[in-house]
Parts: sequence; C-alpha cells; structure tokens
Amino acid sequence: MATTAVSIEEYLSTAYEPDMDYVDGELEERNVGEYEHNIVQWAILNWFRRHDKEWRTRSVQEQRTRLAPSRVRIPDVSVFSRDLPVEQVFTRPQLIAIEVLSPEDRHSKMDKKIRNYLDFGVRHVWVVDPTTRTGWDCSDANWLRKERFEVTGSAIYLSLSELFAELDEAEAE
Repeated sequence: MATTAVSIEEYLSTAYEPDMDYVDGELEERNVGEYEHNIVQWAILNWFRRHDKEWRTRSVQEQRTRLAPSRVRIPDVSVFSRDLPVEQVFTRPQLIAIEVLSPEDRHSKMDKKIRNYLDFGVRHVWVVDPTTRTGWDCSDANWLRKERFEVTGSAIYLSLSELFAELDEAEAE
C-alpha cells in the first residue's frame, strides 16, 4: 500500500477518489472497487437502511470518522445511533463499524483498524468476507466467527445467511 504524508487539515479539506484513511500524518489507500466487495458492501448498507427508522439508526457507507487527532478511518459501512448529531466527519463513535474484506486485505492491517475502532469507543466491529461468505465479530478484539451479528439489548442484527440469500436472489434476476 502506498502512503503519502499530508497534514490533517489538508486531508480533511481534500476529496480523494477513492477516499483514503489518514493515519498519523500519512494517507493509506483502502482496498475497494472489486465487484464482490462492492455488491456485499451495498447489500449490508441496504440491510441496515431498511431498518434505520425502526432501529433508530443512521447507516452510511464510507463515512470518514475521526478516531483521534491524527487518525481518520473510513469503515465500509457505519451504523450510527440517531441520537448522534450528523457531522461531515464524525467525531463520535458509531454503534457498528463494518469492514468488507477485499482479496488484498491482510489480517495484520485489518487487526490494526479494528483496534483503532475499539480504542475510539466503537462497541461493535464486524468483518465480512464476501468470497467465503463468512464473518467475524471483532468487538472484543478477538476474531469470533459469526453467521449472525447482534447488538445485545436491541433488535439490531445482521444475518449473513439472509443477506447472501437476498444477494443471490437479486443476482439471479
């Protein structure tokens, strides 16, 4: 991954295509753009958007989130509580940060992102692999394999079997 040194002010005032993470003064490219990654990211976003009103959440894709003064990460999908004010760059933890793996993603780099989210106060960090159709709940910094993710004490969930069945049906049309 290529990195480029810039100030936080320059980063926040610049639109990158595709957008990049900002980590301790350097731009970090994100693995995006492949069909499987994109379609699964869209399906996850759509899953949550369908429930946003009911679950009192606000779901967005690729939302810049300032985790620390010198760190901005961009989860593939973020689910925020409706109680949080809308910001152009969020400065408060989302309820759920979801990363969709790309073939180039390395465990060590993803683990660093997960730890950044947890240190920031994100309570639920989920990782989905579109190739193997598997997922991991990383909310306690461990990679716990899950088919169904849940936010304890709420109706909020994501079922990978339901998600991929919907995707298969949509793709078959």
